[in-house]
Amino acid sequence: MATRAATLPMPISSGIALPAFTLWWREVVRFYRQRTRVIGVIASPLLFWLVIGSGFGTSFRSGNAPGQQHYLDYFYPGALIMIVLFTSIFTMMSVIEDRNEGFLLSVMVAPVPRSAIVLGKVLGGTTLAAIQGLIFLIFAPFVGVHMSLVDFLLVVLVVFLVSFALTGLGFAIAWPMDSSQAFHAIINLFLIPLWLLSGALFPLSGASGWMRLLMRINPLTYGVEALRAVLYPASPTVTPLTTSMAALVLFTLVMFGLCFFMVNRRTTKPAA
Repeated sequence: MATRAATLPMPISSGIALPAFTLWWREVVRFYRQRTRVIGVIASPLLFWLVIGSGFGTSFRSGNAPGQQHYLDYFYPGALIMIVLFTSIFTMMSVIEDRNEGFLLSVMVAPVPRSAIVLGKVLGGTTLAAIQGLIFLIFAPFVGVHMSLVDFLLVVLVVFLVSFALTGLGFAIAWPMDSSQAFHAIINLFLIPLWLLSGALFPLSGASGWMRLLMRINPLTYGVEALRAVLYPASPTVTPLTTSMAALVLFTLVMFGLCFFMVNRRTTKPAA
């Protein structure tokens, strides 16, 4: 019996690319089959942008350059980041759903490297968040934004980096949880202030000292600053575009590394 068991072939790993692609495609298909989620992700920030922007109107100005005359113009990059934030984070609720349904356990016992699980899930959420954010660009001409091809590619890069980093953060938060209620509690406690202190609602230059410090260490601030620098090149920014891009790349790498750490750490808690 022992000799026979020793001669049995060991399970062969299917690599990273195919399992990651399969999980990525599953995330995309499942999201777009739930049409109410698609509508809600775009409609909520759009309504927020119109109501808040129209409410402040011209009573808020950070300067005389284009993009600062009306609050709708100033708030536009922040609303785009809001779409990316909501889509990235709430898409990762699928990690909790997969655990409760037993799908996650079946993936983890399969001959698939855990890096493929991280890559597939995070890329799936990133794709959805980036697409939703880029759809919001159809409103750019209404706030006086006219982009060249280079500007559009820069916006795509910024949106992708922010989406990837936030999706990784959502994955790291959702991985140890087995309750969607706990996930929502973390979202309300941590991620909404992360967006509020990103310069989406008010400029960093006009904030008080302690709040300005929080905004400077907030990685999402550099996403908003990068978008504002590309969409409104004539308006002054607190952080240069190159510095903002470097901060976003670092944020993305740190969040992706955190995902690998969470997936590979030893725990006595069952995976499903």
